[in-house]
This record gives sequence, structure tokens and C-alpha cells, in this order.
Amino acid sequence: MTSFIEPLLLQSTPSIIADKLRQAIGHGELKPGAQLNEAELARRLGVSRGPLREGMQRLAQEGLLVSIRHRGLFVIEITPDEVRDMYLAREAIERAAARKIFEGDYHAVGEALLEIAERMTAQTTPPEVGELDIAFHARLVELADSPRLTRMHRTFITETRMCIHALEESYSVAEVRGEEHRALATAIGSGDRKLTDELLVAHMDDAISRLTAAATTEDIP
Repeated sequence: MTSFIEPLLLQSTPSIIADKLRQAIGHGELKPGAQLNEAELARRLGVSRGPLREGMQRLAQEGLLVSIRHRGLFVIEITPDEVRDMYLAREAIERAAARKIFEGDYHAVGEALLEIAERMTAQTTPPEVGELDIAFHARLVELADSPRLTRMHRTFITETRMCIHALEESYSVAEVRGEEHRALATAIGSGDRKLTDELLVAHMDDAISRLTAAATTEDIP
């Protein structure tokens, strides 16, 4: 398993530390509900506690960490209600991103997203398909060329990764349909605003149904 918590090769900054911790949370190295050990993290990252605390505070402000009085900082736990709320926010961001994309070269955006969708269809294992699913949506927002949308979306993408890793056995390849992403990329590339919006809403609703059902089955807290 790839470790995201290791000595930093670049100058240690709160921003770099926050990125490292965000990756560790998203990929399951720091699991939902886990308490962050400040001394251990400082040792593993090769940084002092000052910038580490600032980096962790950034993640607390994003909602990925929660502070419990007299106990410390903990990674958030993803409940069915959290899944619904997270996808509500993601839907708003991605629909806004799609609207902005149509103001520019939507043909090029459609081609870029279609390439990811084709790679997704060719994969056979849940982790690979899940990462391409995430890459598709992250790229969609990035190509809207809105720094604020991208910044907000980054937190929800981390939470999406947490869902997928926590429920990996239930998040099967059959459930992550490359065809849905191909249809969305094609709609964007053809300039069909109405269909794009409808497909985004349907895609988010489907993800909520799958992930909340899996959470109930797996008895995820």
C-alpha cells in the first residue's frame, strides 16, 4: 500500500502538509474515526509541530478532521447522512462547473473527459475504476477554470475516496458504469446543456443510492 505520510522532499509548509494528510485520508491510510497522533505524524513527515498543527487546522476547516474537546483531532466518519450531504454539495459544484464549461471550448472538454471514460471501461478492478471515476469528476471541475470551484470540490473528492475505500467490496465494477461517464462526456462535447445537467443529477442520485445502501449493508458507522 502506498504511504502518503513520509518525509517531505520539498520545503515543509502547512499547505504541503495538508495535501499529504488529505491524500492519506482519501486513500484510507488515515481511516475514518482515527485519532491523529501529532508526535508520530511530525516524525513521519519530518516536520516540526508548528506547521503540522497549521496543516491539520486547514483540514479541520475543510471538514475532513473534527476536534473533540480534551481528546484531539479525529478523521471524520462517513455516515449515510454525510454521504447524502456530500453529494448534494458535489452536485451543486459540478453543475456549476458544467455551465461554465459551455461558455468556452466544450468540445475539447468533452474529448478530455471521454478519454478518461474509455480508460474506465477498460479497467477490471474496483480500485482502478474508482480512481478513474474520481479523476473524471475532478477533471470536469478543473476544466471549468474556476479556482474556487476546484478548491471546494477537492474536499468532497477526498470524502468520495473515503466512501469508496471504506466500502470497496460493495463498490463493484458493475456498479461503477463507464457508460454513464461516456454519456456525460459526449453530452458535454456536443454542447447539450440540458442533457448534461440531467445526467449529472442522475449520476449523483445513483451514487447516493449505491453508497448509502452499501453503508447500511456493511454496517459502516
